[in-house]
Amino acid sequence: MSDPAALPPPAFLRKIVARGQAGQALRRLPGPVVFTNGVFDVLHRGHATYLAQARSLGGSLVVAINTDASARRLGKGPERPLNNEQDRAAMLAALASVDLVTWFDEDTPVQLLGDLRPDIYVKGGDYDMKAIPEGQAVLAYGGRALAIDFRHDRSTTRLLDKVRRS
Repeated sequence: MSDPAALPPPAFLRKIVARGQAGQALRRLPGPVVFTNGVFDVLHRGHATYLAQARSLGGSLVVAINTDASARRLGKGPERPLNNEQDRAAMLAALASVDLVTWFDEDTPVQLLGDLRPDIYVKGGDYDMKAIPEGQAVLAYGGRALAIDFRHDRSTTRLLDKVRRS
């Protein structure tokens, strides 16, 4: 048996790019490019289904995750995120539906959306895409902004509450 330390890093890690390289990497992806964002702290069935649905809308899927600092500012609790940004990015990159993963440190990815200008921006649930800043930014440059209905009612916050109660 070979030495595990000698094995090359998994290929999916190449899907993770620094924000500064995201534009160049995005240009190599088949279009239309679909973009979504979130914390994706503890991946669950709802995330996997949502990301697969988002990917089916175009030729590739870019996922931007909140940095740890950005995620903490969302007010989900002082212990959140449970998984650091590097681990969250790796878990997302390992999914077949995800073509590229990057980060944003702001409260919303409006600036990143303006820099990357994806063809389609998606969010889950019942967002009014014309009312949120991200949707407005994408619509302003002529992109599409869509909300995808949740297929599985899952939540990392509810999962953590369940663990705490047990």
